[in-house]
Amino acid sequence: MNINDLVNQGLKLTSHPMFQTFLGKAGRLASKPAKLAMLLAAAYAKLVDTDSPKNGFEQIKEVMLTFIRMARFYINGTYRNISSKSLLIGVAVLLYWVTPLDIIPDFIPVIGLLDDISLMAWFIDAFQTEISKFRDWEAGTAFEPTIGTL
Repeated sequence: MNINDLVNQGLKLTSHPMFQTFLGKAGRLASKPAKLAMLLAAAYAKLVDTDSPKNGFEQIKEVMLTFIRMARFYINGTYRNISSKSLLIGVAVLLYWVTPLDIIPDFIPVIGLLDDISLMAWFIDAFQTEISKFRDWEAGTAFEPTIGTL
């Protein structure tokens, strides 16, 4: 399966009722910085604990870690140059990622993470501009581009 297949599969997942539920939860979380910070910490832990070899997943992982930093700076008020829609969809993708029971449960070996990875691949493809803007901002600041303490 190539990255385009993952992106297309991720796009299909965005119309699934379960993802729509996560989108609603993302909207509620956006106004609760402490709960959003807990989600960011859980998503970060899940991304860095993976034993996957370096491949396309590593690229997805890097961008999702960038999104986590972006959301962290958003909730502390340091970075606001992201559309509300992009933020909510990104948070919904993280919710989907950290929830073990989703469209294809994560406990099913190999294919259990395929839907999660597909959704992240779609997010990265669809929101590359937002991610690039943040990386440019991050490169021009004195902040260290690490997740640190959430």
